[in-house]
Amino acid sequence: MPTRSKREPLSRDRLLAAAVSIADTEGVAAVTMRRVSAAVGVEAMSLYHHLPGKEALLDGLADSVVAEALLEIHMVEEAGGELEWQATLRRRFLTARTVMLRHPWAPMLIGTRTSIPPSAFGIYEALLATMVGAGFSYHLAHRALHSFGSMPLGFVQELFNPAPDDEAMAEEELAAMAEMLPHITAMVASEIHIHGGDTLGWCDSQDEFEFTLDLLLDGFAGRLES
Repeated sequence: MPTRSKREPLSRDRLLAAAVSIADTEGVAAVTMRRVSAAVGVEAMSLYHHLPGKEALLDGLADSVVAEALLEIHMVEEAGGELEWQATLRRRFLTARTVMLRHPWAPMLIGTRTSIPPSAFGIYEALLATMVGAGFSYHLAHRALHSFGSMPLGFVQELFNPAPDDEAMAEEELAAMAEMLPHITAMVASEIHIHGGDTLGWCDSQDEFEFTLDLLLDGFAGRLES
Protein backbone atom coordinates (compact mmCIF):
# COMPACT_ATOMS: atom_id res chain seq x y z
CA MET A 1 0.00 0.00 0.00
CA PRO A 2 1.27 3.52 -0.72
CA THR A 3 2.37 5.42 2.36
CA ARG A 4 0.21 8.38 3.29
CA SER A 5 2.15 11.62 3.80
CA LYS A 6 1.84 13.08 7.27
CA ARG A 7 0.01 16.38 7.49
CA GLU A 8 1.74 19.03 9.59
CA PRO A 9 -0.24 19.29 12.85
CA LEU A 10 -2.32 22.40 13.31
CA SER A 11 -1.01 24.70 16.04
CA ARG A 12 -1.34 28.30 17.16
CA ASP A 13 2.22 29.04 16.01
CA ARG A 14 1.53 27.61 12.56
CA LEU A 15 -1.65 29.67 12.21
CA LEU A 16 0.08 32.86 13.29
CA ALA A 17 2.98 32.24 10.90
CA ALA A 18 0.42 31.98 8.10
CA ALA A 19 -1.25 35.19 9.30
CA VAL A 20 2.09 37.06 9.27
CA SER A 21 2.76 35.84 5.72
CA ILE A 22 -0.68 37.02 4.57
CA ALA A 23 -0.20 40.43 6.20
CA ASP A 24 3.22 40.80 4.57
CA THR A 25 1.94 40.04 1.09
CA GLU A 26 -1.65 41.31 1.12
CA GLY A 27 -1.90 43.70 4.04
CA VAL A 28 -3.29 43.22 7.53
CA ALA A 29 -6.88 43.81 6.33
CA ALA A 30 -6.64 40.50 4.47
CA VAL A 31 -5.99 38.57 7.70
CA THR A 32 -9.28 36.85 8.49
CA MET A 33 -10.14 33.50 10.07
CA ARG A 34 -11.31 32.21 6.68
CA ARG A 35 -8.20 33.45 4.85
CA VAL A 36 -5.80 31.95 7.40
CA SER A 37 -7.64 28.63 7.42
CA ALA A 38 -7.42 28.47 3.64
CA ALA A 39 -3.68 29.20 3.80
CA VAL A 40 -3.07 26.16 6.03
CA GLY A 41 -5.61 23.93 4.28
CA VAL A 42 -8.23 23.45 7.00
CA GLU A 43 -11.83 24.48 7.65
CA ALA A 44 -12.26 27.84 9.36
CA MET A 45 -13.92 26.20 12.38
CA SER A 46 -10.66 24.35 13.10
CA LEU A 47 -8.98 27.66 13.98
CA TYR A 48 -11.27 28.28 16.93
CA HIS A 49 -9.57 25.53 18.92
CA HIS A 50 -6.38 27.65 18.85
CA LEU A 51 -7.64 31.21 18.31
CA PRO A 52 -11.16 31.91 19.61
CA GLY A 53 -11.96 34.71 17.15
CA LYS A 54 -10.78 37.53 14.92
CA GLU A 55 -9.58 39.71 17.81
CA ALA A 56 -7.56 36.84 19.26
CA LEU A 57 -6.07 36.30 15.80
CA LEU A 58 -5.04 39.96 15.57
CA ASP A 59 -3.70 39.95 19.13
CA GLY A 60 -1.62 36.90 18.25
CA LEU A 61 -0.45 38.52 15.03
CA ALA A 62 0.80 41.59 16.91
CA ASP A 63 2.50 39.41 19.51
CA SER A 64 4.19 37.32 16.81
CA VAL A 65 5.98 40.38 15.40
CA VAL A 66 7.03 41.60 18.86
CA ALA A 67 8.28 38.09 19.67
CA GLU A 68 10.29 38.19 16.45
CA ALA A 69 11.84 41.48 17.58
CA LEU A 70 12.65 40.03 21.01
CA LEU A 71 14.33 36.99 19.42
CA GLU A 72 16.29 39.21 17.03
CA ILE A 73 17.51 41.34 19.94
CA HIS A 74 18.71 38.24 21.80
CA MET A 75 20.55 36.98 18.70
CA VAL A 76 22.24 40.34 18.05
CA GLU A 77 23.31 40.71 21.67
CA GLU A 78 24.73 37.18 21.80
CA ALA A 79 26.73 37.85 18.63
CA GLY A 80 27.79 41.39 19.50
CA GLY A 81 28.87 41.20 23.13
CA GLU A 82 28.31 43.65 25.97
CA LEU A 83 28.21 47.43 25.54
CA GLU A 84 27.68 50.33 27.93
CA TRP A 85 24.03 51.07 28.65
CA GLN A 86 23.43 53.79 26.04
CA ALA A 87 24.92 51.71 23.24
CA THR A 88 23.02 48.65 24.49
CA LEU A 89 19.66 50.40 24.35
CA ARG A 90 20.44 52.00 21.00
CA ARG A 91 21.33 48.60 19.53
CA ARG A 92 18.16 47.03 20.91
CA PHE A 93 15.85 49.75 19.63
CA LEU A 94 17.41 49.73 16.15
CA THR A 95 17.34 45.93 16.05
CA ALA A 96 13.64 45.94 16.86
CA ARG A 97 13.18 48.51 14.11
CA THR A 98 14.62 46.15 11.48
CA VAL A 99 11.78 43.77 12.33
CA MET A 100 9.14 46.50 12.03
CA LEU A 101 10.57 47.49 8.66
CA ARG A 102 10.09 43.88 7.53
CA HIS A 103 6.46 44.09 8.63
CA PRO A 104 5.43 47.73 8.02
CA TRP A 105 1.79 46.95 8.86
CA ALA A 106 2.74 45.94 12.42
CA PRO A 107 3.10 49.35 14.17
CA MET A 108 -0.46 50.40 13.34
CA LEU A 109 -1.80 46.99 14.37
CA ILE A 110 0.09 47.05 17.67
CA GLY A 111 -1.23 50.54 18.34
CA THR A 112 -4.84 49.38 17.95
CA ARG A 113 -4.66 46.43 20.34
CA THR A 114 -6.40 46.87 23.69
CA SER A 115 -3.96 44.53 25.46
CA ILE A 116 -0.17 44.59 25.56
CA PRO A 117 1.46 41.90 23.39
CA PRO A 118 2.90 39.43 25.95
CA SER A 119 6.31 39.44 24.25
CA ALA A 120 6.59 43.18 24.87
CA PHE A 121 7.00 42.52 28.58
CA GLY A 122 10.29 40.75 27.83
CA ILE A 123 11.56 43.76 25.88
CA TYR A 124 10.60 46.26 28.58
CA GLU A 125 11.82 44.05 31.45
CA ALA A 126 15.27 43.85 29.84
CA LEU A 127 15.17 47.61 29.24
CA LEU A 128 14.44 48.28 32.91
CA ALA A 129 17.14 45.84 34.04
CA THR A 130 19.73 47.61 31.91
CA MET A 131 18.74 51.08 33.13
CA VAL A 132 18.62 50.09 36.81
CA GLY A 133 21.98 48.33 36.41
CA ALA A 134 23.38 51.58 34.99
CA GLY A 135 22.27 53.57 38.04
CA PHE A 136 18.74 54.68 37.18
CA SER A 137 16.33 54.85 40.08
CA TYR A 138 12.98 53.19 39.37
CA HIS A 139 11.46 56.68 39.36
CA LEU A 140 13.83 57.89 36.63
CA ALA A 141 13.47 54.59 34.75
CA HIS A 142 9.69 55.02 34.80
CA ARG A 143 10.07 58.48 33.29
CA ALA A 144 12.38 57.01 30.65
CA LEU A 145 9.77 54.41 29.70
CA HIS A 146 7.22 57.19 29.19
CA SER A 147 9.72 59.14 27.11
CA PHE A 148 10.71 56.19 24.92
CA GLY A 149 7.12 55.15 24.32
CA SER A 150 7.01 52.51 21.58
CA MET A 151 10.62 53.08 20.49
CA PRO A 152 11.86 49.90 22.25
CA LEU A 153 9.53 48.05 19.86
CA GLY A 154 11.14 49.77 16.88
CA PHE A 155 8.70 52.49 15.87
CA VAL A 156 7.23 55.79 17.01
CA GLN A 157 3.53 56.45 17.28
CA GLU A 158 2.12 58.89 14.77
CA LEU A 159 1.00 62.27 16.08
CA PHE A 160 -0.56 63.19 12.75
CA ASN A 161 -1.28 61.05 9.72
CA PRO A 162 -2.26 63.70 7.20
CA ALA A 163 -1.20 62.11 3.93
CA PRO A 164 -3.73 59.74 2.35
CA ASP A 165 -2.77 57.60 -0.64
CA ASP A 166 -4.33 60.13 -3.00
CA GLU A 167 -1.75 62.95 -3.31
CA ALA A 168 -4.31 65.40 -4.69
CA MET A 169 -6.54 64.79 -1.67
CA ALA A 170 -3.59 65.42 0.64
CA GLU A 171 -2.99 68.80 -1.01
CA GLU A 172 -6.70 69.66 -0.64
CA GLU A 173 -6.68 68.79 3.05
CA LEU A 174 -3.56 70.90 3.65
CA ALA A 175 -5.12 73.85 1.86
CA ALA A 176 -8.27 73.55 3.99
CA MET A 177 -6.18 73.47 7.17
CA ALA A 178 -3.91 76.38 6.24
CA GLU A 179 -6.05 79.28 7.45
CA MET A 180 -7.06 77.76 10.79
CA LEU A 181 -3.77 75.97 11.63
CA PRO A 182 -0.99 77.75 9.74
CA HIS A 183 1.98 76.41 11.71
CA ILE A 184 0.80 72.80 11.81
CA THR A 185 -0.02 72.98 8.10
CA ALA A 186 3.41 74.40 7.24
CA MET A 187 5.17 71.73 9.31
CA VAL A 188 3.15 68.89 7.79
CA ALA A 189 3.67 70.19 4.25
CA SER A 190 7.41 70.47 4.84
CA GLU A 191 7.75 67.01 6.38
CA ILE A 192 5.64 65.28 3.74
CA HIS A 193 8.02 66.50 1.04
CA ILE A 194 11.14 65.64 3.05
CA HIS A 195 10.00 62.19 4.16
CA GLY A 196 7.90 61.08 1.21
CA GLY A 197 9.64 57.70 0.95
CA ASP A 198 9.31 56.54 4.55
CA THR A 199 7.94 53.08 5.18
CA LEU A 200 6.56 53.34 8.74
CA GLY A 201 4.74 56.67 8.49
CA TRP A 202 5.27 60.21 7.36
CA CYS A 203 7.06 61.21 10.59
CA ASP A 204 8.71 57.87 11.38
CA SER A 205 11.75 57.95 9.13
CA GLN A 206 15.04 56.36 10.09
CA ASP A 207 16.55 59.83 10.56
CA GLU A 208 13.70 60.95 12.82
CA PHE A 209 13.86 57.73 14.83
CA GLU A 210 17.61 57.91 15.43
CA PHE A 211 17.51 61.67 16.16
CA THR A 212 14.85 61.19 18.82
CA LEU A 213 16.55 58.12 20.27
CA ASP A 214 19.94 59.82 20.57
CA LEU A 215 18.35 62.94 22.07
CA LEU A 216 16.61 60.88 24.76
CA LEU A 217 19.64 58.71 25.53
CA ASP A 218 21.90 61.77 25.84
CA GLY A 219 19.33 63.50 28.03
CA PHE A 220 19.05 60.61 30.47
CA ALA A 221 22.83 60.17 30.50
CA GLY A 222 23.10 63.82 31.55
CA ARG A 223 20.49 63.30 34.25
CA LEU A 224 22.46 60.35 35.65
CA GLU A 225 25.64 62.40 35.79
CA SER A 226 24.03 65.37 37.55
